[in-house]
Amino acid sequence: MSKFLKRSAQGAGVPHEKRTSNLETVAMPLPSKIVLSMGQHIGAPASPAVAKGDQVYVGTIVGKSGGFVSSDIHSGVSGTVSEITTITAPNGATQTAVVIVPDGEQKVDPAIAPPEVTDYKSFVDAIRASGLVGLGGAGFPTAVKLSPKNLDEIDTLLINGAECEPYITSDNRCFLEDTHHVLGGIKAVMKYLNIPKCIIGIEGNKPEAIAKMKAAIDAPGIEVKQLPCRYPQGAEKVLIENCTGREVPFPGLPSDVGVIVMNVTSVAFVSKYLETGMPLTTKRLTVDGDIVKEPKNVEVLIGTPIQELLDFCGGLTAQPGKVLYGGPMMGTCVADLSQPILKNNNAVLAFSEKLARLPKKTNCIHCGRCVNACPLGLAAKDIVKAYDNGNVELLQELNADLCMSCGTCSFVCPAKRPLAPSIALAKIMMKNGGKK
Repeated sequence: MSKFLKRSAQGAGVPHEKRTSNLETVAMPLPSKIVLSMGQHIGAPASPAVAKGDQVYVGTIVGKSGGFVSSDIHSGVSGTVSEITTITAPNGATQTAVVIVPDGEQKVDPAIAPPEVTDYKSFVDAIRASGLVGLGGAGFPTAVKLSPKNLDEIDTLLINGAECEPYITSDNRCFLEDTHHVLGGIKAVMKYLNIPKCIIGIEGNKPEAIAKMKAAIDAPGIEVKQLPCRYPQGAEKVLIENCTGREVPFPGLPSDVGVIVMNVTSVAFVSKYLETGMPLTTKRLTVDGDIVKEPKNVEVLIGTPIQELLDFCGGLTAQPGKVLYGGPMMGTCVADLSQPILKNNNAVLAFSEKLARLPKKTNCIHCGRCVNACPLGLAAKDIVKAYDNGNVELLQELNADLCMSCGTCSFVCPAKRPLAPSIALAKIMMKNGGKK
C-alpha cells in the first residue's frame, strides 16, 4: 500500500498577486558578465570545459555533464572566459563557476545547427545536447525524464502550467507568447515517445492562457484542463491526481502511473531547440516584489548577476529585507545580489523588511489546520515534535520523508510556527541516521 494519501481538495488559498500577468516579456541587454554555475541541475555537477582566457561563442559548451543524471552548460554570450571560480549555491554548497565577459558581438558558435531527429533515440540525444533541465524549479535533466524504464507503459504527457505560487507569471506569458512552441514541443514529445494523450493543466485564474491554448490545439489527443486556484496545485503528485485521477505511490515516480510531467516552459523550449539548435542559454522570469520599481517579465541570459537584473527593472526603492529565487512559498533566499540567474529560476522577488519579517511564533493550539491543509495528509505538528525529540522511528511512521516542502502547513498555522523548515530538517535527520 502506498504512503500517498488522496488529498486533492486540500491546500491553501494563497494570495496570487499576479500583477505582471499582462506585461509582455522584455529582453534584457547584455550584462557586464555572466557567471555560469556548474551545478544548475539535480545530479552530478558539470565540469568546466574551458579555461581562463578562452574565447567562447553563443551556444559554446563551457561545462560538460558529469554523468547520466547531469547536464551540459552553455554560454549565452560571445566573449572571453575571465576566470574559473567558486560561488555559493542557494542551498549553501560551494560550486565551481565559469565567468565570461561579453565582447558585445554575440557571435554564434559555428557548431550550432538544428539537430537531426528521426526517432526516439535521436530525440532524447538532442534533448540531452540542448542542456535542458526542468524549468519549473526542480532542475531535473529532461533527457533523463524522457528515458523512463517503462516507456511502453507511458500513456499521458502532463504539462504543468498551474503556476500556483504568488507573484510569478512567467509560465502564463509562455502560454500567451509562445503558444505555437508549447504545442510544437508537445507534439514532438508525443511523437517520439509514442504517447497518445496530453493534458495541459492551467489554474482558472489564467483565463487568457486557457482560451488561447484551447483555440490553438490542432491535433488529436491534446486537451486543456482548468484547475482550481488552490496552492500547491502545481506540485507534481497533486497535479497528476487532479488531472488524471491517478495516485503516485511513495517511493515512486510519475512514470509508475504512466505519466510524464513537463513544465510548460520546458516543453516550449523543446520546440525552439528542434527548430534552431540553440541550447538553453536564456530564461524568462518574473521580477516583482513590493520594493521593485518596475516589475517585469524578463528574458534574461542565464548567469546574469541578480543585481544587474534588478537594475534593469529600475532598481529597488528600499534596502531589501529578503530577495528570493522563485516564489514566497517554495523559493530560496538569495544571500548576495552578485549571485547569478540559474536555469531553473522562474522569478526573482525582492521584498521590504516589513514583508520579509517573520511573524512571532506562539504555542501550538492543536487546531489541526496543518493536517487538514496538507495536500498529502501529513501530521505536521506531530512530525515537528518527533524531530524535536530526535525520534527517527516515529518520523518514519509519520511518513515525514513524503513531505514536498510546499510550505502549506506553515502558511495556515495560526500560531505562525515554522513547521515546513522543521520538517525539512527532520528529513535530513532521517537520512543522517538520527543526527541533527
